[in-house]
Amino acid sequence: MVENRHHVLGLSDEMVLEMYETMLLARRIDERMWLLNRAGKIPFVISCQGQEAAQVGAAFALDQDKDYVLPYYRDMGVVLTFGMTPIELMLSGFAKAEDPNSGGRQMPGHFGQKKNRIVTGSSPVTTQVPHAVGVALAGKMERKDLVTFVTFGEGSSNQGDFHEGANFAGVHKLPVIFMCENNKYAISVPIEKQLACEKVSDRAIGYGMPGFTVDGNDPLEVYKVVKEAADRGRSGAGPSLIETISYRLTPHSSDDDDRSYRAPDEVAKAKTKDPIITFGAYLKETGVLNDELEKEINDRVMKQVNEATDYAENAPYAAAEEALKYVYADE
Repeated sequence: MVENRHHVLGLSDEMVLEMYETMLLARRIDERMWLLNRAGKIPFVISCQGQEAAQVGAAFALDQDKDYVLPYYRDMGVVLTFGMTPIELMLSGFAKAEDPNSGGRQMPGHFGQKKNRIVTGSSPVTTQVPHAVGVALAGKMERKDLVTFVTFGEGSSNQGDFHEGANFAGVHKLPVIFMCENNKYAISVPIEKQLACEKVSDRAIGYGMPGFTVDGNDPLEVYKVVKEAADRGRSGAGPSLIETISYRLTPHSSDDDDRSYRAPDEVAKAKTKDPIITFGAYLKETGVLNDELEKEINDRVMKQVNEATDYAENAPYAAAEEALKYVYADE
């Protein structure tokens, strides 16, 4: 038996199994979307594969009844944890009228759901960062007990929106958690051609906040650092910058051919650290998971994925005369 790290963090066996199941659900939905895309049934996929541990570990560390999340386009693990359902995600993939994100008007990955405090994202990358800072400022002015959690890729950390948002949050000591999901590539540009500093978290000192770089393949490590950042934000100590190191296991999107900029053996090596496999192995080594329970979880997940696929594929598209609905206010 290995050291039981989750109990040290205050996480029960049931909670870590829920984390594992949410990670697996995100992976299986994503895999199904790729199959549907290749079958010509859905137009676009932008993948979470390889980043589920960071997403789910972080989201579990937040208060799902109080906090606001401003996810970037890969964050299926975050939005599932905050209450979005497999059916809703699949409706988005098929661009159907019932899609809660945009009524089928936006490409997948533009998450937004008011009831679950998932704040709508926009297509230009990093625009969610100043929005998160604004929500945190409003919360502070209204004396609400909330933190905002915003994610972005390491390529986005070079955008002006990140620097302005981080500077404003630092000056005003706002309860914002900036989490950079560093997956080593900004589309085709490798990390060494993106940053002059060694780590994204090195930038934190310039904005008067603590910075941390953690293993993004370990949901427990991410949970710990995000929980501490949330506690700091609630106490009035201000924002935090967290960098999670993982690897994007798929092409950038279903329109990308990653063979033009990275070698197959590099991807194969990264798959040996696949967080679904490594976290499952940890749960087995600590006696939390066994083969029978693993099969039960996988069967339950696949049932949800199959039902979501069937529902969304048969759901109606928006009527043509509703093209301007949600775009302009009704008279």
